[in-house]
Amino acid sequence: MSAPLYEARNISKKYGSVVALDGADFQINAGEIVGLVGDNGAGKSTLVKCLSGAHQPTSGQMFVEGKEVSWGSPRDAIESGIETLYQDSGLAPHLTVGANVFLGREKYQPGLLGKLGFLDNKSMNKEAHEDLERVGIAVPSSTRAISALSGGQRQAVAIGRAVSWASKVIILDEPTNHLGARQAGEVLEVMKAAKAKGLGVVFISHTLPHVLQVTDRIVVLRLGKIVANAPTSDFNAETLLGTITGLNTLK
Repeated sequence: MSAPLYEARNISKKYGSVVALDGADFQINAGEIVGLVGDNGAGKSTLVKCLSGAHQPTSGQMFVEGKEVSWGSPRDAIESGIETLYQDSGLAPHLTVGANVFLGREKYQPGLLGKLGFLDNKSMNKEAHEDLERVGIAVPSSTRAISALSGGQRQAVAIGRAVSWASKVIILDEPTNHLGARQAGEVLEVMKAAKAKGLGVVFISHTLPHVLQVTDRIVVLRLGKIVANAPTSDFNAETLLGTITGLNTLK
C-alpha cells in the first residue's frame, strides 16, 4: 500500500501552557477531498498552520509521499507542492485576473526588457486563462480587474490560482464563507476539478452541508484532539454536528 500523499503523525502544538493540538494524526491522499471540521477553538487553524509551514509543531512528524519533511516557512511547503488558501483570499483587487494568478511568480519579458523589470503580461494572461479554464472557472477575461468580479468569481480565481500552482495538496480555509448558494456551488465545483486533477484537497468549513456534499472523508477535531476520522458516508447532518459538539460519538 502506497504512503499517503501528505501525513502528519502525532502532531502537538503548545503556546506556553495552552495545548492547541494534542497528538493529532492527519492524512490526505491523491484525488481525495477531506473535510476538516470542529467548533471554534478545536484546533483547526493550528493544524492548518502546521501543515502549511506557517507554524512549526512542538512535537510530531510530517511526511510527503512517505518522506519526512520539516517546514521552516510557508515557502518550504509551497516549493514541495502544498498550497494554502486562507479566508482572506490574498487577491489584489486593483490587479487583473492574470496578474493575480501569477502574483509572486511573475513572468518577465525575454531579453533586455525582462532584465529591466518589464513583465510579460500577454503570456501571463494567456496562461492564466488556460489554467483557470482547465479547472472549470469561467472568468470573462483574464485582463479584467479582480474588483470587477463577483464574490464567487473572486474566490474561484483564488482557488484556481492555488490549484494551478499546487502539485500535491491544496488546503482551503472556509472557501465558501459569506458566499451565496450559486457562488458557493461554483467554488465546490472547482474543488471537484482539483480532485479530478489528482490533488489532495483539505476543506476546512463550518458549513456542514457543503462538507457533506463534496468530501470523501471527514476528520473532526475537538479540544485539540482528533475525535473522528471516517468516510463521509458514515455521517449525516445530525451525527456530524453531534460529533463536533461531543453530544454523540461516531460508532
